[in-house]
Amino acid sequence: MNRTFADTVFRNGRIYTSNRGQPWASCAAVKAGRFIAVGEERDVAALIGEGTATVDLGGRMAMPGIVDIHNHIMMGGQADLYELRFSNADSIPRIAETLHKAASVAAPGAWIVGGQFGNNLLNEMNTAESCALLDAACLGHPVVLRDDTYHNRWASSAALRLAGVAADTPDPTDGEIGRDLKTGTLTGIMIEAASGLVERTLAASGHYTAEMDRAAVARSISVLNAYGVTAFIDAASMQPIMAALKGLDDRGELTAWAVCAMPVVEPGFMFGKAGEELFALREDYRGAHVKPDYVKVFLDGVPGAKTAAFHEPYVADPVRGCCFRGATMLTVPDLIRWLGRCEKLGLAAKIHCAGDAAVTQALDAIDVVRSFNGPTHLIHQIAHASYIAPDDIKRFAELGVAADLSPIIWYPTIFLEAHKAAMGEERAQRFWPNRDLKEAGALMAGGSDWPVIPIPDPWQGIEGMVTRQNPTGDFPGKSLWAEQALDLKTVIDIYTIDAARAAGLGQSIGSIEVGKSADLIVLDQMIFDIPPDQLADTRVKMTFFEGRKVYERGA
Repeated sequence: MNRTFADTVFRNGRIYTSNRGQPWASCAAVKAGRFIAVGEERDVAALIGEGTATVDLGGRMAMPGIVDIHNHIMMGGQADLYELRFSNADSIPRIAETLHKAASVAAPGAWIVGGQFGNNLLNEMNTAESCALLDAACLGHPVVLRDDTYHNRWASSAALRLAGVAADTPDPTDGEIGRDLKTGTLTGIMIEAASGLVERTLAASGHYTAEMDRAAVARSISVLNAYGVTAFIDAASMQPIMAALKGLDDRGELTAWAVCAMPVVEPGFMFGKAGEELFALREDYRGAHVKPDYVKVFLDGVPGAKTAAFHEPYVADPVRGCCFRGATMLTVPDLIRWLGRCEKLGLAAKIHCAGDAAVTQALDAIDVVRSFNGPTHLIHQIAHASYIAPDDIKRFAELGVAADLSPIIWYPTIFLEAHKAAMGEERAQRFWPNRDLKEAGALMAGGSDWPVIPIPDPWQGIEGMVTRQNPTGDFPGKSLWAEQALDLKTVIDIYTIDAARAAGLGQSIGSIEVGKSADLIVLDQMIFDIPPDQLADTRVKMTFFEGRKVYERGA
């Protein structure tokens, strides 16, 4: 009699499956990278042969691998390996001190790249005095520092000169070059598209080599695995990123599912082919675990810099006056054309919408596309679905649009303080209506937006989504819109099966059930048995990708 034996059997565990038909199990069997049995000891006993590896979970909790719906895989690795790091809570003098130490040991003429300064500092940095402090600290080096949204930069005068930016350089479309309000001199602040002026010069300098890029992507994958992440969407995939992922995949070294979102327009922080020219190359980069099946649309900016598009005006300021609401970077007709074309190519869209007016426009465009393209299996995403007009909440489910919940800031943070200054406290507090979305039936997916968030730790996000309080201990005793808190089971599904569905992979990953990829993580605590304010303390003991151990804590 022919009998199929498992390659690996997990036993004696408390396994949360994210499978609503069978939410818990104690055992699971794996063959050729897929689950072939999920249940109790009796369900796997006959599958254990001489060559079967058994993993005794020792009563520990296991669950599906986490799906990060939004990160920037190469930038995360670059920040981790090569860049100057400081906190977004640091003051300008503290940043200057950190920069001076780095400049003192840097090679002559070398670029210094770093971050992330708080975007609440943009106005304070936008002065001749702050620029002088930056230039004194950098000792003549070209410097580009990124804010904590990665949408804006602070560049030294040496970097501006190399980029050809002078006092009379006009602002680019969808961008602003910072100038002192009194003197008109450059301050080094570069808002949105203006950031591309210095970033393009940095890219052309050879500061990052192709080998460094590949190493950065590999580093990022290992970091994600350590947090239990076994699938992700790279939210702005240019050719070097997809090439690095494909190379890892071809060598059998890619230990996560990688979905690539290709920009429809060249973003201000990466350069190369975009739009139709890039889409035409996507099959060159497709692999067993690399899925170039999404596009990325940047529809607006960020609230703290007053570049996000809102229905109501920002707080008045000397530059923009009293009635400024921000603006979108594409018109609704242009967005309709892009979405219609992408659907014909079989590509879903991740649309960056940080303001509620941008969300409305994106939903309006999707509604129109539905009317002439008809139903689709493609799931478009609203990225950073954080400020949403009340009437738009129900439209997510009605239109089959997923809410990309990233970055991990659904609790009091420096980001929120910047939003309060830009929008006023009452409006800023209506941030992340997660419970309203759930009750309206929206598909929600959790993500980090790493390196916007310095570490891609989903457990901080999970705790914060349950408590609406900062899990790091910052802002003690304060909550953000506590009525929008969610229960833990819902949040785990948001980070597993629901995120997998939003990424177009729900049939193959996201839950522990027969036929799906054997992506499983083992935790150091039973998260359903502990107080919610201890969830962020969770550590991953082991991560398995397609049944293969790819991370072990302390190993």
